[in-house]
Amino acid sequence: MHKIVYLSLGSNLDDRAANLRTALEKLGDLGTVNSVSAFYETEPVGLTAQPWFVNCAAKLDTEKMPRQLLNGVLNLEQEMGRQRKQKNGPRIIDIDILLFGTSVIETAGLTVPHPRMHERRFVLEPLAEIAPDVRHPVFKRTVRELRDALPPGQTVRRVLESL
Repeated sequence: MHKIVYLSLGSNLDDRAANLRTALEKLGDLGTVNSVSAFYETEPVGLTAQPWFVNCAAKLDTEKMPRQLLNGVLNLEQEMGRQRKQKNGPRIIDIDILLFGTSVIETAGLTVPHPRMHERRFVLEPLAEIAPDVRHPVFKRTVRELRDALPPGQTVRRVLESL
């Protein structure tokens, strides 16, 4: 059974854009990447004393079940050298599952829709580029509406096309 999944990718170590491109290529092992936003440079949220991120959003068509996809994403991050030393700390790659079709999932280790996506301009700006009319299954608002409702702040600059 095919599911359309939306992912957020970010990197703030080494060659950030190259890290995103590598991750997007490796996501092909988990499904078909059908769409990728431009890359955006974004200020860190939470732990602000770290390099700025480059973020993008991707649309993935997958046959994986949610837990299988999560395990695949975590393995991909680990293969690329991600080390979880500090919460919200610097990372070579970070991949979050934002939406999994219209599913609402709450299990140990996986909450979909992503519980903070509606608060994060660095997630919603790229996602609105590729999925402006997709509805959040809990809030029943489109990605564009969620983005437009954000308060001012969180610098997000489009820096380059994705591929």
